[in-house]
Amino acid sequence: MDGSAMWWEKKTRPVVPLNMAAAAPPPPPPPRMETFMNETTAKVPSTSPASLHQTVLGQTVVLRGELSANEDLLIEGQFEGTISLEDHCLTVGADGQVKAEVRARQVVILGSVSGNVVAREKVEIRRSGHVVGDLKAGAVAIEEGAYFKGSIDILREESQEGSGSTSAQGALEASA
Repeated sequence: MDGSAMWWEKKTRPVVPLNMAAAAPPPPPPPRMETFMNETTAKVPSTSPASLHQTVLGQTVVLRGELSANEDLLIEGQFEGTISLEDHCLTVGADGQVKAEVRARQVVILGSVSGNVVAREKVEIRRSGHVVGDLKAGAVAIEEGAYFKGSIDILREESQEGSGSTSAQGALEASA
């Protein structure tokens, strides 16, 4: 033999003691990546603990009529009529087209809405959003590039509701 290994010979690997393997420095953390919000990156609507379910109307769904629910709703298709989600969030997806009077706790619009929108907490119109109608809400956010034609009325009911919820909270603490 000339010193070259034959294919049937067992090759041995150097053995590294366990204490040396543990002493190896950890790999550097991955570089920090920042992504900016655009129309394809949608924020997750804030949900209350009681609202764990979301109904989705897909892109091929076309509905007309009166819609009410006790859960969050995402519309990617077309809807015409009235929508009532008093304690929940309505999200109109980027491909969603809604022609309706809307009442909800919160409304997030990435698609198209024609009609008046009443939201107890907030209405958000994202960059890809297109809204023609009047807004009534506790707060309104319109991203740069969004289209909005209508009027805005900011609701100020928290001072009346705040005193009622404080006394109810006090009653709960007193009974505990």
